[in-house]
Amino acid sequence: MTTVRIPAGWPATEGQARAVQDELRERVVLDEPGPPPGTGHVTGVDVAYDDERDLVAAAAVVLDAASLAVVAETTAVGRISFPYVPGLLAFREIPTVLAALDALPCPPGLVVCDGYGLAHPRRFGLASHLGVLTGLPTIGVAKNPFTFTHGDLAAPRGSAAPLLAGEEEVGRALRTRDGVKPVYVSVGHRARLDAACAHVLRLTPRYRLPETTRLADALCRRALREAAGE
Repeated sequence: MTTVRIPAGWPATEGQARAVQDELRERVVLDEPGPPPGTGHVTGVDVAYDDERDLVAAAAVVLDAASLAVVAETTAVGRISFPYVPGLLAFREIPTVLAALDALPCPPGLVVCDGYGLAHPRRFGLASHLGVLTGLPTIGVAKNPFTFTHGDLAAPRGSAAPLLAGEEEVGRALRTRDGVKPVYVSVGHRARLDAACAHVLRLTPRYRLPETTRLADALCRRALREAAGE
């Protein structure tokens, strides 16, 4: 487990954080297809918090994209680096997530974030932020649509509907299990939405959430308990 310090110069106010978002958003790449689904590595990242103890734990779990077997996993723990502000959650998570990714013994390939990319009020969620900082292809897979809307989906697995901000498609509601609530997929960096949805369907052979998310969630929660001495 890696121990993380808050980086020098890290934004401390909402205004500073929004200025960073505005600068980095210009670097998002949307015209690359990303790695083909089912090839190379795919890595899930997730975080868990203990606000009372001022702790955040991040996990990165690398899977073989074809078999979904675990290839490597790492964790990092640090102090919470930003207050809770909707739309700015990446600033609470990025330092520990970066540390977990940096500790991996192999290339992560596509990174799947438990959260948003373009499906974000400022079009720069965690997946986009992480992608720009690392240069890695990233996508976001969220459990709810945040502030966006979508039409009805058919019941079968694989059914989808545009996730809309007015008339702008910022992501896609995607049903990963027959008749089960969809997940919400958006591009982060160096990937396209059709490919992102194809990756998510390959990562959900049994459950609603991707295996990357499920495994990273369990690992970061365990790391947080250990860091808290439980």
